[in-house]
Formats: sequence, C-alpha cells, structure tokens
Amino acid sequence: MGAALRRIQLGNALSAFGNGFTVPFLFIYVAQVRELGATTAGVALTAYAVAALCVLPFTGRAIDQRGPLPVVMTGAVLASMGALGFGLASSAATVVAASAVMGAGVAIIAPSLATLIVWCSTTKTRSRAFATQFFLNNLGLGIGGLIGGLMVDTSRPDSFTLLFSIEAVMFLVLGAVVATVRLPRTSRIESAPSDKAPGGWRLLLKDRAMVQLCVLGGVMFFACYGQFESGLAAFATEVTRIQPATLGIALAANTAVIVAAQFLILKTVERRRRSRVIAAVGLIWTVAWIAAGVSGLIHGSHAVATVTLISTYALFGLGEAMLSPTVAPLVADLAPARMIGQYNSAFALVKQLALAIGPAVGGLMAGAGMWGAYIGMLVAFSLGITWLALRMGRRLTPFQDNPHAALPSPTAPILRPAAPAQQLEAPVGA
Repeated sequence: MGAALRRIQLGNALSAFGNGFTVPFLFIYVAQVRELGATTAGVALTAYAVAALCVLPFTGRAIDQRGPLPVVMTGAVLASMGALGFGLASSAATVVAASAVMGAGVAIIAPSLATLIVWCSTTKTRSRAFATQFFLNNLGLGIGGLIGGLMVDTSRPDSFTLLFSIEAVMFLVLGAVVATVRLPRTSRIESAPSDKAPGGWRLLLKDRAMVQLCVLGGVMFFACYGQFESGLAAFATEVTRIQPATLGIALAANTAVIVAAQFLILKTVERRRRSRVIAAVGLIWTVAWIAAGVSGLIHGSHAVATVTLISTYALFGLGEAMLSPTVAPLVADLAPARMIGQYNSAFALVKQLALAIGPAVGGLMAGAGMWGAYIGMLVAFSLGITWLALRMGRRLTPFQDNPHAALPSPTAPILRPAAPAQQLEAPVGA
C-alpha cells in the first residue's frame, strides 16, 4: 500500500471512529435529551437522507472536473459544521438544519474517497484497498460506538455535546490528512477532465452494465442495510422476542464477522468472477432471512431462537465482507477514466435511495404485523440478487468480471476504462 493510500485510509478510519460516537445516539439525543420528541427526531433523520440525495447528483461532476481532493475537503468541512451544530442545537429548526448539513457533507465524502482510492491503487491492488477501507470503517464505527456508549448520559446534554464535538474534529482531521495526499502523476494525466468531452448522466445511462449494477446495488442495499434499523430490529424484538440488549449483541456479531473474515476471504474472493461472488452473497443472505424467519417460529427454546437470529446478523456480515472488495472495484473498472467520480456518485446515490426506502417499507410492514410477507419479500429480494448478478455477468467483459485472470502481467495501469464505456464514447466524440 502506497503512502498516499495509507493516508487516505487513516483519515477514513478516524472519521468512521468519530461517526461511531454519534450515529447510534442520534434519535435518543433529539427525542429525549433535547426533549424535542420522536417526530422531530424522525424529521431530522429524514433531512439527513434528503440532503444526501440532493447533493449526490452534482458531486460526481464536481469530482471529475475539480478532482477528488478539494471535493472531499469541502465535504469534511460541511460534515464538521453539521456535527458541531448538532451538539449545540436546542430547537427543532436548528437540529433539522444541522442534520441536513451533516448529511450533505457525509454524502460528498463517500464518492470522493472512493475516487481517491481508485486513483491511488492499481487494478490488482484495488480489491484489497476497498476491503481495507470497509474493515477500518466497521472497526472505527464499532470502537467509536463502544466508547461513545460509555461516555453518554441522557441526564447530561453536555455529554452529547462533547461527542458531537469529537466527531466534528474527526471530520476536520480527515480533511487535513487528505490535504497532504500527493496523487500519482499518471492518475492526474489519465483523469484530467476535458471541457469538450461529452459525459454526465446521459453517457452513464447508456452503459448497460453500469445500469444493471445500479439496479443490483439497489436491491442489495434494500435487502440488507435498509432493514437493520427498522424491519429486522422490529422482527427481532416483537416476533423472536429478544431483549434490546441482545439486539446489540447481534449487531456486534455482524461487525465481528466482518472484522474477522474480511482478509481471510479476500484472496479467495478477489480471484473469482465478481458476478459469481455477488451471486453467492445473494444465496448467503437468502439463508440469513430464512434463519430470521425460523427464529420467529421457535417457541419452545428462547435460547435457540436467539442464537438463530444472531446467526442472521453474522451471515449478513459474511456477505458484506465478500462485497466490499468486489462491488466498488467493479464500479471503477466500468467507468471511463474521466468519469470515475460520476460513476462513484451514481452508485452512492442508489445506495442512499435504498437506505431511504428500505427502512420505510420495513417499518410499514412491521407496523402492520405482516411478518410472513416481510420475510418472504426479503427472501425473494435475496434470490433476486443472485439472478441479477448472473445476468449482469453476461454483459461484463472478462477484464471487468475478473481482472486478475484477464491481466497478462502483474503490472496494471492506474486506471483502465471499461470496454463498453470506450465504445460508447467513440460515437459521441466523432
């Protein structure tokens, strides 16, 4: 791992640590500590998601035109202002405003960091780079959440102000660390934007492989992350009837599997066809949702039901560990060199949409008590991941699907535009 990439990963880990301080406590802070009520807390979280959706369509273009460094620093400053505003806010209006600013900043950071990782890695090191980022994210969130939980006191608002202040500092540290990165010269040359070159959403939407990957990503994020804080949590407490503290253990099991398995399975995953790896994740998550359903049917042994449900979270973690070195590098290899930022932002937008829709659907079905339909829907979505992945695989080039097998030499270029994207660009520039 080069010096530039190490700095990027360090900044990313520190910001994840800061996020872990506050993310688990946002709802409690607004609703109980500031005594603004559950409705205001819901509006604040919605503002966070809406702000992210609003800025992402423009973030990619800014990255490709200005470069990822100034964009990620802008996002870090915004996120820091939002976090500090959260800690100082005492009214509904200021809480919602701070949430929107932080949501916009965090949304800008994600595709900018992804683009920096692409620029500072080669085709053969990219999977490990993204796996490392995912590993550090989860480790930082886990440690931050653990320490934050020990520091907070709902009777003392200033304890939460301290947490949000630490998070604000961590975002600024991310910006400062990234500012010291010296990008490889080749990445600047190959990725230099051209004012005359066509691009943007029109060209991206012509890339059928990328469109299929975005659809696949939406289904994946809906079926996994989009259910953690709503439908799955409600199912666990209301149907399996585990205690909220046990739910924390289940989430810890998810993180533990990611941390333990990430580098153990990396060599196996990065040498397999990416479409087949994603298809396998769909099957693993199918088993996970079936296990969740079974946990709700076991009435004779609460311990067995609890272990079965915890295994659901663990299986999700295994799938996540398989996806981290697979999906983000695939986005990079599909993109033309001058549109890396646009492609990363498009995929981040799909993820944000799924994370907005998923909890809403899960919450509605949970509120209506439609548990059988809920589990059945998510089993179908997980099987859909497998089908969509195999279908997408037929459209990928050998290089895109398995660059380790396709590249004839151990040395790969910093950026290699995908074959379909090159074909798309040729007629437009003619």
